[in-house]
Amino acid sequence: MTTSTSTVAHGSRSRLRTVAILAICVAVAIAVNALIAAVAVAAGASATYGPLTLPAYATFSILGILAGWIGWTLVARHSRRPGRTLALLVPIITVISLVPDLLLLAFRFIPGTTTPAAIGLMAMHLAVVALAVPAYRLASR
Repeated sequence: MTTSTSTVAHGSRSRLRTVAILAICVAVAIAVNALIAAVAVAAGASATYGPLTLPAYATFSILGILAGWIGWTLVARHSRRPGRTLALLVPIITVISLVPDLLLLAFRFIPGTTTPAAIGLMAMHLAVVALAVPAYRLASR
């Protein structure tokens, strides 16, 4: 009985630790993205440009970090060589995440898009990845 209680307690602590790490990652990502948005606005993007507003980048930061965590854990559980698989997948998925921003830069399909705005969005993607990957590693331990 003690072993199962200990295992449950350890599992709860482990989940709580993971949630705390991911929550800190989200908070830091939103703060960094706020700074990136401010730089983009200072460089010429409109302060009212939708994707550079707090509700937009906060939502997508949260969704991106959670989706990345789900993918990370699936690879960690099901891959024979998770480290190698993740080392391959993370850069590929990061580049793929930039495609909509590059299309936005080229075609400006969101009204008000400027070069600084599109570059700011690309920088946000890179910042979230740069913050999330170490958080995932820490949470995976």
